[in-house]
Amino acid sequence: MSDTHFTTDHEYIRVDGDAAVVGITDYAQAQLGDIVFIELPPVGKQIRKGEALATVESVKAASEVFSPVSGEVIDVNSALEETPAKVNESPLDAGWFVKLRLNDADELTGLLDETAYETHVRSL
Repeated sequence: MSDTHFTTDHEYIRVDGDAAVVGITDYAQAQLGDIVFIELPPVGKQIRKGEALATVESVKAASEVFSPVSGEVIDVNSALEETPAKVNESPLDAGWFVKLRLNDADELTGLLDETAYETHVRSL
């Protein structure tokens, strides 16, 4: 069963077993504007919770995307190299960034569920 969590920095993580898909939320892509470049980590890289996972460049700014959990990069969305605008079009589906193999599922504790994230966004 899939389970989605969010950070206050507008990353999402959708967990399925010991693997998870990470990307940015619809709010984040809207704030960035048209995304023109994404730098993703290599497959096999170990990422620690809070560490920069990717770099996103838009017509407005460049921004780091931070990992909500620790894990090993097991897949990257290489389609974003050719078409970074997929993040603007479908951030929670076709615009995902990486898949991680979780090191410690307990790190999910403290992340926001969808309702809490929506409340957070409304407060901004």
